[in-house]
Amino acid sequence: MQHSLRRACTRAAGATVALLLSAAWLSPVASAAGHDRTAPAADPGGIVAAEPSEFRLSLGVPTATEAWRIEYASTAADGSSNTVSGSVIVPKDLRKGPRPLVTYAVGTVGMGDQCAPSATNPTGGTVESLLINNALLRGWAVALTDYEGLGTPGDHTYTVGRAAGTAVLDAARAAQQLPAAQDRGVGADSPVGIMGYSQGGQASAWAAELHASYAPELDVKGVASGGVPAELTDVADHNDGGDNAGFVLMSAIGHDAAHPELGLDGYLNDKGRALIAETREGCTDEILDSAAGETIAENTTSNPLEEQDWQQRLAESTLGTQAPGFPAYVYHGGSDEIIPRHLGEGLRDDWCAEGNPVKWRSFAGQSHVGTAILGSLPAVQFLGERFEGGAVEDDCG
Repeated sequence: MQHSLRRACTRAAGATVALLLSAAWLSPVASAAGHDRTAPAADPGGIVAAEPSEFRLSLGVPTATEAWRIEYASTAADGSSNTVSGSVIVPKDLRKGPRPLVTYAVGTVGMGDQCAPSATNPTGGTVESLLINNALLRGWAVALTDYEGLGTPGDHTYTVGRAAGTAVLDAARAAQQLPAAQDRGVGADSPVGIMGYSQGGQASAWAAELHASYAPELDVKGVASGGVPAELTDVADHNDGGDNAGFVLMSAIGHDAAHPELGLDGYLNDKGRALIAETREGCTDEILDSAAGETIAENTTSNPLEEQDWQQRLAESTLGTQAPGFPAYVYHGGSDEIIPRHLGEGLRDDWCAEGNPVKWRSFAGQSHVGTAILGSLPAVQFLGERFEGGAVEDDCG
């Protein structure tokens, strides 16, 4: 990405803490190519490929860690096998294990392979690097998914909840199976935490809801999910025609990628086709710049979100239908301009109604990005208390 993070900050791109630190994107690492996303020769979470990498902070500052770029088997929204890329990062210390493991779901980075965390980690261009480092400084390992279609061929299935949730869980499985990480205390007996904000809030919450049925062998102690877009049609209505309309375009591409029968291209006019083609290749601030102020009506011959098949697929990503089964920390900005606060409150209420303990915090007056910053350390603290077996604070009443 060539635009500055300061501009992205002014547009409040999702879950981008380092934006407020005025760090600029460096030249992107070349995207992965030539890998088959279909039918990987491994069970979900199995390692398909691995190579040494690096994890640097903003502006290329090195960290006392070892890192690997991985490709691992996972499961698409339709239940078919796919291959997802990601990273495993472990502190350089004397700890042998079992070392806690956080499977971390990043916020929106864009749609092009060059935006994937595994591509930007070596340069310090990963926007949430400082948040990720909060976990590493505690001696925890981090599994960091790129999500389906980022760093691997095909379109990124942006905001498709089930595909994101499986990618997050399988990243943890892959970290536990990576021999180099095993040598540093990561294994099947590692306690696991799930964490994410914005797009990552959705992905982490989906991972929490899928855990019991999809990856019950993972010893998950808790989940911390912030700025969660728990109901996508509400988010689309809120952002259509606004400064953050690019998120709506990304979600349309993501759902069409997961469900090609939706036929997005058939709804687009010439202007819409050009804008969608540009969006497919961009990172977040580029997409937001191009799409600012754009409406669905201006780019389509008819609105796909009014069609039953689109409504059904978007509804399939709605959260709150299944209790995680372990403590949750849910947080949201009181003045979130991208994801309305009531969506976080609704997820809290749904999980509470299912008897799940939930610690809730609303950050009064805070924007989407501001809450990403302020909520990160409490989220890490929450997971640390879960790893230590501390008492659970339950705000369900």
